[in-house]
Amino acid sequence: MIKFYYNAAPNPMKVALLLEELGLAYEPIPIDTRKGDQHTAAFEKINPNKKVPVIIEDGLRVFDSNAILLYLADREKRFAPQDMASNERGVMLSWLMFIASGIGPFSGQSVHFRYAAPEPKEYALNRYDFEANRHWKIIDDHLKNSRYMLGNDYSIVDMAFWGWARLLPYVLGTGDSTWSTYPNIKRLLDEVNQRPAAARAEALRTKHTFKTENDEEAQRHMFPQNARLKK
Repeated sequence: MIKFYYNAAPNPMKVALLLEELGLAYEPIPIDTRKGDQHTAAFEKINPNKKVPVIIEDGLRVFDSNAILLYLADREKRFAPQDMASNERGVMLSWLMFIASGIGPFSGQSVHFRYAAPEPKEYALNRYDFEANRHWKIIDDHLKNSRYMLGNDYSIVDMAFWGWARLLPYVLGTGDSTWSTYPNIKRLLDEVNQRPAAARAEALRTKHTFKTENDEEAQRHMFPQNARLKK
């Protein structure tokens, strides 16, 4: 059985969705980052980068959400084009890496500087908010003429998209008005949300109680870099 180290953040939830879509048996193991679970010696052996998600099965370990998506999809030969020399495979890799290197990092930094960074933060927030919106507009424009990220085929790219799109109003700080700006994202998000596997993935949030308080302990574990600022 797969051991799935996770929390309810966007990147682990992508993997939860794929595990549910594939119908694979897995044991969810919570890593509460606000309590510092990611910094334990035991978890560092599992992922030296001290982040979730990670999967382990029969001694095989894969970390990084997009690597896990690609590994499982290729192993099961589902939700990803399997002809390695095909145009479809190239397009899939391009959009998957676009989400990995653009959507995820810029959305994450938009959240950090919007909600967590101390003042002054105008310059940094402006940069990451601009880039987050720029990347999401590329996705929205693409979806004007495409049912899914890869045309008519539901894939791991849609699952990677779903992990972050669920939180887009929070990411951009724009509330319900987000969807009038990005209607095509909302259309695809709604379609994925209607899948039974998405409901099962979301139910993981209720299986374990994660700390929600953003107190001094949480700040210390989530943002260890701040210790360098103390004189």
